[in-house]
Order: sequence, then C-alpha cells, then structure tokens
Amino acid sequence: MRPEMMPETIDGLPNICGSVEIDETMKAAAKKNHYLRESTVRFDRIRSATAIALHMHQPLIPAGGNDLRTASLISNLQYMMENQGIGDNHNAPVFHWCYKRMGEFIPTLIGEGKEPRVMLEYSGTLLYGLRKMGLHDVFDNLKRITLAPEYRRAVEWLGCPWGHAVAPSTPVQDYKYHVQAWQHHFAAIFGFEALERVRGFSPSEMALPNHPDTAYAFVKTLVDCGFKWVLVQEHTVELASNGAPLESKHLPHKLVCTNSSGEKASIIAIIKTQGSDTKLVAQMQPYYEANSLSRWQLNGKQVPPLVTQIADGENGGVMMNEFPPKFMETVRESSGSDSPLINVSEYLEHLFEMGITESDFPVIQPVFQKKIWERFTPGADPQKLEIVIEELKKQDNRFHMDGGSWTNDISWVKGYENVLDPMQKLSALFDEKVAKKGFSSSEHRYRNALFHLLTSQTSCYRYWGQGLWTDYAREICRRGVEIIENDFS
Repeated sequence: MRPEMMPETIDGLPNICGSVEIDETMKAAAKKNHYLRESTVRFDRIRSATAIALHMHQPLIPAGGNDLRTASLISNLQYMMENQGIGDNHNAPVFHWCYKRMGEFIPTLIGEGKEPRVMLEYSGTLLYGLRKMGLHDVFDNLKRITLAPEYRRAVEWLGCPWGHAVAPSTPVQDYKYHVQAWQHHFAAIFGFEALERVRGFSPSEMALPNHPDTAYAFVKTLVDCGFKWVLVQEHTVELASNGAPLESKHLPHKLVCTNSSGEKASIIAIIKTQGSDTKLVAQMQPYYEANSLSRWQLNGKQVPPLVTQIADGENGGVMMNEFPPKFMETVRESSGSDSPLINVSEYLEHLFEMGITESDFPVIQPVFQKKIWERFTPGADPQKLEIVIEELKKQDNRFHMDGGSWTNDISWVKGYENVLDPMQKLSALFDEKVAKKGFSSSEHRYRNALFHLLTSQTSCYRYWGQGLWTDYAREICRRGVEIIENDFS
C-alpha cells in the first residue's frame, strides 16, 4: 500500500529517487480515464478545440556566494531577485507572479461559470528553487487548482525532464533519470493521485532526437515511465510513409521510432505547430485558428481538430502583460461554444470514447529518418548505420542527427564541447561508479550525486552561449565528479 505523501525534500535535497510507488502509480494510471468523467465539454457538439500549455523553468546556478567553486546552488530566480539592477533582473517579481497566477485565474473563471483549460509544465529545478526560496504561495496556488475537485478538470500537468535536459544530446540512461526524478518530485509535492493524472510529456526545448537509436530510447523511456502521449514540434517529424511534412497537423499522430536492431517503440504524438510561441499563446492565436475550423475525418469518423501550442509562461513582455487579459477574455468567449478550450488528455479520452484507437492515427517518425531507411535495413550491422549517416551528411548539408527543437537556429551540440565533455565525463562516472555498482537510490550519497548530474544537464548552460553560463555547467560537473570520487570510491 502506497503512502499518502512522500517528503518533498530529504536532507536538503529534492526527493528525486528511491520510491517504488512511482512505477506502481503510473501502471495503475494507464487503466483509468482521468478526465472524461469530469469533462464538461459536449464533444459530440463541438467542431474544433484549442489546447495551450505553459512551460515554466529556472535553472539552478552556483551563484550563492562570490567564489564560483564554493557558491551554493540557488535558483536563477533568487539571483535575479537579489540583483534586480542587472539586465532584465527587474522582472523577477513578475516571474514570481507568473508561476502562481493560474491559481488565481482558474478559480475566478470557474466561479463565473466558465470553463478554463490550461496545461502546465514546471521543471524540477524550478520547483526545487522556488521551495528553497520560501515562495510557498506558489505551491499553495498550484495545489489548489491541481487537487480541488471543483478546479482540477481545468488543469493538466505535463511531465518533463527534471533538469530541463535536451533529449538529443543527453545520454539515454540519464534522460530516464530525469523523467523519473520529475515524477518523484511531482508526487512528493502534489501526491500520487495527482501524478496518476499526468499522462502527457513535454520535452525541454521541444527537442526530439532523430538518430534512430536515441529516438527509440527516448520513446521507450516515456512509455516505460507510463506516459500516454508526447508533444512534438511540427517540423521535427515526417510522415513515415514518404518522409513528407504532416498533412493533418491538428489531429493526433502515432510516433513510431525504430532502432538499428529493428526494435520499435511508439507513443501518441500531439503536434505543436510552428510560429512565434510566446506571441501566439499570449494573444491566444490558437483559439482563433481553431475557431475557423470544422470537423475533420479520421478513419471514417468526423472529429474536431485540436490546435495545440506551448510557450514560456513567464518570459517576454507579451506573456507577462498581454496573456492574462487575453486568456480571461478567450475563456469567457469560448466556454460553452462549439470551439472550446480543452486539455489534450481530456480530448484523447473523448476520442477513444467515440471508438477511435491509436491505430487510426497517421504514423510519423523523426525528421530525416526516411533517408536512412532507404539505405539501411533495421537489424543489419549497427556500424553500417553510422556509415550511412556519414554518407548522407556529405551528400546533403541539411542532413544531421542533432535532433530537432523549437528552433532551427540553435544547435544543442555544435560549439559546446567544453560543456558536453565534462557532462559526458560526469555521466560516465555516475554510470560506472554508482548505477552499475548497485548502490541504493534511497541513500543520500546516491541522491546527491544524481542531483548534481541532472542539474548539470540543464539546457540553459548552452542556450545562453559561451561565458558565465558554461562556467556554471563546468563547475557543477566538477562538484558531481568530486562527490562520486569521494563517496563511491
């Protein structure tokens, strides 16, 4: 029998490993409808729908002191709060409000008899940093809309990597640690019943691996961890049948990934369309797009298309200032209409209730894989796969195996060897000295080493370019290596 709650922190560290109840919870969740029984959407009467998600993240940085080698790990938000005269740090108090404001908007709108919907995705580093700062009001607001029966139908939480790691360039075994760590941390904050309702997954930076072996491992990790669907960027996938762009981007798809050995893993994919993410969500553009659509055909049935978009929930003036009134206006206008807001799992459960199954969804795969399968037969020599990949790179300068993300302008690999090398070293050391030695994941030393491993892999250390941010990453890696060498010798 699982406990009602787990401790949120243990010996000063976030609760990110060691509970056998997490797997049991997610297995139990697969057998239930979590949203259909509470849904107020008349699915048979609507012609289209809109789903929006808000992504929230702050990294942990060694900035709690003047000496980089001894400074404590604090939230970047705390650094912003304490240094508001630098750059855009004056936005820190507004960020604080952004992290909790859905706890104000949802009760207000439901109190008016309206039907708001929003999906939330908060990184583990953000949650830990907020709690460490003593910003308990954020958690009080979020718990209210997550747990209270009168509000929870409006909110769907999405899983994510605990440390905001990008999947294509994160060692596959470490990515699974991120996914499980987030589940542990979320359950410790909101409880096991709330974790059961987490059915979808939002990859950091919308990064989808496209190397066959990495992509397969990514999807298998999500499935093994109990997720039902994943959010993917439109231009990071292709139709498996012909390698072409997607034709019906507002319908669910089936993402099928095959590795070099011929093993397959699949999961439902919800397509996030291209565009200026924050502006689109801040101005609720997905709603207006959905409002212009009518039902589409899917395996002989007429179903409402779902226009889906995700954006940072706090970054940029449009999200800080324009989103609140526009969200309130849109909810008031769409509630009870034939083009409402709906969350993805709620939408999927309605589809399945109609008799739609996963096999009805168009099959997609990561971008550029069609070119690979034209030259390589799964199950052949894996070394031949790498030869094929190198040949394709030489023949087409657009071809790559770095994965895809929300932007084509940023590579999460090229030019960051000085960060990736220490990360790889720490990862290999953790695998060799900790994971493979069978140490208990409930031990403090294990949790401490894992905490540093996951924190070091945050995408911000590459997104913000060379300089102080790469110094932060290298320092966290140094500490992680030191912990392993001292505590696991």
